[in-house]
Amino acid sequence: MLYMVIEKYKTAGAIEIYRRAKLQGRMMPEGLEYISSWVDNAFSRCYQHMKTENVKLFDRWILQWRDLVEFEVAPVQTSAEAKDKIAPRL
Repeated sequence: MLYMVIEKYKTAGAIEIYRRAKLQGRMMPEGLEYISSWVDNAFSRCYQHMKTENVKLFDRWILQWRDLVEFEVAPVQTSAEAKDKIAPRL
């Protein structure tokens, strides 16, 4: 299943986040897959596209970052999947 993770950095600038990632990596448990991400120009938010079959893995990952980041995890689908699902209603 696909997810969009919205990270709101507790301290603007993201210095501590990038420092920790450089030293320790993403610290993701096995089974939680990073696909891609986008960071806003102010370095205050990150939007990550991720994949897992076990949503509880997010809890383990978030525990390692929650001192620096507030998280919102939302299940998503591709536009093609959404189109196929809604097509019978059109």
